[in-house]
Amino acid sequence: MDREQARTGAINSKYHLILDAAIKVFAEQGFHQATISQVAREAGVADGTIYLYFKNKADILSNFFSYRSRQVFDRFRQVVDQADSAEEKLRNLIRLHLSEFQRDRNMAVVFQREALLARYVKDEYITEVTRMYMDILTEIIRLGQAEGTIRKQLPLGLAKRFILGAVNEVINTWVVTGGDKDMVKMADPLVDFYFDGIGTRNKSEMR
Repeated sequence: MDREQARTGAINSKYHLILDAAIKVFAEQGFHQATISQVAREAGVADGTIYLYFKNKADILSNFFSYRSRQVFDRFRQVVDQADSAEEKLRNLIRLHLSEFQRDRNMAVVFQREALLARYVKDEYITEVTRMYMDILTEIIRLGQAEGTIRKQLPLGLAKRFILGAVNEVINTWVVTGGDKDMVKMADPLVDFYFDGIGTRNKSEMR
């Protein structure tokens, strides 16, 4: 490894160290109450070091969601593509969605509290994140309609909000109650509920 590579590695390491420390502080203190000094102390760096990487608290939050979303959405795409049917694609997606948030409780707390309200991060960024997820749901629902497992008359926008809203409510409940239960176990009941609720009732609705 040459000197420039070592320098780049050190910069990336410090960048992610600060991101992780900031999300921990934001989860514990709340974004509004948290200070740059608290983030610096948690990261083990000087206050001024924070500003070498980020403009302010909002910039830290936006960078964190950008970085984590890229990671998570790559995994979402992979598990969805691994399945053949609409039901199994949705089951894989929801299971991984809940698993990722359960694995990183600080991210879950901050995302549910701050990002969904879009108060401190750029509105266009939150819109883009939501669009990416909704695009995956669109693919799954349209496949289900083509298969005949989801009603063709069902409004697409309503179906997507129904799915995402229920998942968010499971995560919200898990966060509020302390995150001491296995949230991933809710994935299969959720998907069963979706298909019982939006599945075809008779053959005439499959046409």
